[in-house]
Amino acid sequence: MSADREVMAPESARNLSPVTLAFVGDAVYSLHVRKNLVLAADLKAGELSKLSSLRVSAQGQSALVEKLIPEFTEDEAEVYRRGRNAKKTARAKHASVSEYNRSTGFEAVLGYLYLTGRHERIEFLLKGHCDEN
Repeated sequence: MSADREVMAPESARNLSPVTLAFVGDAVYSLHVRKNLVLAADLKAGELSKLSSLRVSAQGQSALVEKLIPEFTEDEAEVYRRGRNAKKTARAKHASVSEYNRSTGFEAVLGYLYLTGRHERIEFLLKGHCDEN
């Protein structure tokens, strides 16, 4: 990610709204997926965008998080539950409510890990899983 990483204390990050954590996590996951797509194949931007959209969608994230839940630490599982159960102002456009809720929980975990400087943990969780969706 960035060489000049600012790190937030885990307690401070846990005090953020889970929707705020998901806001950050959405960007983290999108960048991760896009980077991996570009490194994997020499495709045109339009093709990359279509492939990225499939993985970054609520449906794609929901399927991925089901595989990752058993690997979550207690802290990550708690952040996930808070994100999944959070009241959201936006509505799912192309996903069920449960898929949207799971994807928000997933994004909250990524946001939490990113803000607390646990970039290696993000890579560990996502390594090998992003290509499956």
